[in-house]
Amino acid sequence: MGLFEVIMIGVGLSMDAFAASVCKGLAMRRLNVKNMLVIALFFGGFQAMMPCIGWFLGKQFEGYITSFDHWVAFALLAFIGGKMIFDVFRGGEENSSGEKNDCLNIKEILTLAVATSIDALAVGISFAFLQVNIIKAVSVIGVTTFVLSAAGVVIGNMFGARYEKKATLAGGIILVLIGLKILLEHLGVLG
Repeated sequence: MGLFEVIMIGVGLSMDAFAASVCKGLAMRRLNVKNMLVIALFFGGFQAMMPCIGWFLGKQFEGYITSFDHWVAFALLAFIGGKMIFDVFRGGEENSSGEKNDCLNIKEILTLAVATSIDALAVGISFAFLQVNIIKAVSVIGVTTFVLSAAGVVIGNMFGARYEKKATLAGGIILVLIGLKILLEHLGVLG
């Protein structure tokens, strides 16, 4: 898997964090740079940590499933991407209070960071099967998520929820397409 694919996976994985960051930006009366950086660090850190955990788990079972690892990678990426696409059309949760607040609730950010990075755990498992350089991959994923999360806070604060669904949809489509590419490469359809 090349750098381009890893970057695209990073972008795809970070769309949930981007959407959550947009929501956090919506809740701010004015842009708070310190809060923006904390949010971006939590999301970027967890998006980098989860593939590492998944990679280590995948390495433990690598010898047992190398004959069908490409199917596992495809299934995981297609499931994660499909879920993101489904969530867009199903409709997301709305902010019930509608209040704007400049205080940052660390427990809430931690919960959001874990929830938005669960899919990265599954991607890490597929990385183990595909012999991906995990240090490079988690660095790219973490930095990509950090940047997009910081941008999400700014965009949310400036423009509102207009882009949240589009970002999640784009992330889901990217993950499904990368999973399909992996499958087709291993089946010999793509050179």
